[in-house]
Amino acid sequence: MKNILLILITSLLFVSCSNQTEISKYFNCNATTFNNLEEVKDVKNLFSLEIPNTWKTNLYYDDLQSSIYTADTTKQLTETLLLDVTFINKNINFDTSFKLERAQEDLSKNLIKIKSEETTFLEKPSYYTVSKGKKRKFEYQVCHLFIKINDQNFILAKAEVYGDSLVNKRLCDALALMKKIKNIQQND
Repeated sequence: MKNILLILITSLLFVSCSNQTEISKYFNCNATTFNNLEEVKDVKNLFSLEIPNTWKTNLYYDDLQSSIYTADTTKQLTETLLLDVTFINKNINFDTSFKLERAQEDLSKNLIKIKSEETTFLEKPSYYTVSKGKKRKFEYQVCHLFIKINDQNFILAKAEVYGDSLVNKRLCDALALMKKIKNIQQND
């Protein structure tokens, strides 16, 4: 009986842990929930994102991309997160050249890479980087998540948090919202 109970508990733990993404594991995220979520679609109707309906949201598009930029503007900059999700009409490969470009971009912005890794996110091949730096008088961390949708498109989800208070929690909140990205375009 003890063995059956042990196997059952182990199985439940394995299933609950397997729902956590590699990125969530890196930040040691617990379950994050938001209230009053609304679905926001990008201008080109390529993807949608569920975000709290009290957050300020801006939409942007041009010939190659379409984005949703959002933040909880009722909080101080050092207490909130900035989330920018952009659908980009361009091929992406997570090869050495791509990783070198990412490293050069970090250097050009005086960012220090903390972590980078290929992974799977939303059941798609993905690559993420976490970097830290300083903007104006604020320390900040930024997480770039590249999600390959298909051979012609990818999504770049970027989360920025400023200050040193509850950095991991705010990045976990951002990841919880990123998990709510829905690809409307089904050409993959």
